[in-house]
Amino acid sequence: QVQLVETGGGWVQAGASLRLSCAVSGGTFTRYMIDWFRQAPGKGREFVAGISRTGETTLYANSVKGRFTISRDNAKNTVYLQMDSLKAEDTAVYYCAADSSLWIIIDQTRIAYWGRGTQVTVSS
Repeated sequence: QVQLVETGGGWVQAGASLRLSCAVSGGTFTRYMIDWFRQAPGKGREFVAGISRTGETTLYANSVKGRFTISRDNAKNTVYLQMDSLKAEDTAVYYCAADSSLWIIIDQTRIAYWGRGTQVTVSS
């Protein structure tokens, strides 16, 4: 059973940075592409960023492109989301998700494994 645990959330002011981590256990880490999604209050869950199994390919939502960076450390079974120049509209619960797909998946209904999320609050 693959398990994902997100850490690193918190409260920051607009313009600040945070780094989220997603620790993956229970499976062969390099077999999974990893995504970050987020869900703001009163809204649906949306794709934020994704990274392929090898880390060679990344994909970002337009709303975070140029501000967020996804990376993975295959030796530590961990994926990171570096979030810079945070805005109030980035406030949400952030989830990491994993799937054995060869490609990055942005459709959340197709993803097999999910973490419980970590809260990020950005104050303006």
